[in-house]
Amino acid sequence: QVQLVESGGGSVHAGGSLRLSCAASGYTASSYCMGWFRQAPGKEREGIARIHVPSHVTDYMDSVKGRFTISWDNAEKTVTLQMNSLKPEDTAMYYCAAGRWVGSTLNPADFGYWGRGTQVTVSS
Repeated sequence: QVQLVESGGGSVHAGGSLRLSCAASGYTASSYCMGWFRQAPGKEREGIARIHVPSHVTDYMDSVKGRFTISWDNAEKTVTLQMNSLKPEDTAMYYCAAGRWVGSTLNPADFGYWGRGTQVTVSS
């Protein structure tokens, strides 16, 4: 059974940093990918970053490039999202997901397993 458990959300002022972690268990597909998504109230869920676990190749949404970094610790089976220079528009519920690396865009439909989410709030 696949389990994803996020931690590390919270409230910060604009310009601050947060580090999100997601502990994964039970997922062993050979082409698997770990991703981070977010959803703000009244908006669709959007992909932020993904990492191809076997190769550690990464991909980011344009609005977070240079500010967010995704990484994978194979020993701990944990995916981490380091978020720097946070902006009020980064405020959302953040979700960890496991799935497949498909195409050139981060599509929630390619991820079959989801964590419960962790709230990130950035005040101006």
